[in-house]
Amino acid sequence: MPTISIFYGIQIMMYFYDDAKHHTPHIHAEYQDDEAVFSILDGELLSGNLPRKQTRLVQAWIELYQESLMLDWKLAMSGQEPHRIEPLR
Repeated sequence: MPTISIFYGIQIMMYFYDDAKHHTPHIHAEYQDDEAVFSILDGELLSGNLPRKQTRLVQAWIELYQESLMLDWKLAMSGQEPHRIEPLR
């Protein structure tokens, strides 16, 4: 599972061929011992849990980089390595 960005202790990842469970473009986020899955389309929390502050940071980052995330999603779904995306600063 490639890491596409890291910011404020949050690691953002995208699996290859990962459209079976959630059926929508999404990312995986890890912060300390917490894990969550967020929709790329609207930032909705699909599963898991992050602390409230980290959830808001991930959702803001998704909003800023939605176009790049969708390009990465297409790459990952075709088995190609997604590109790194700028961290939230």
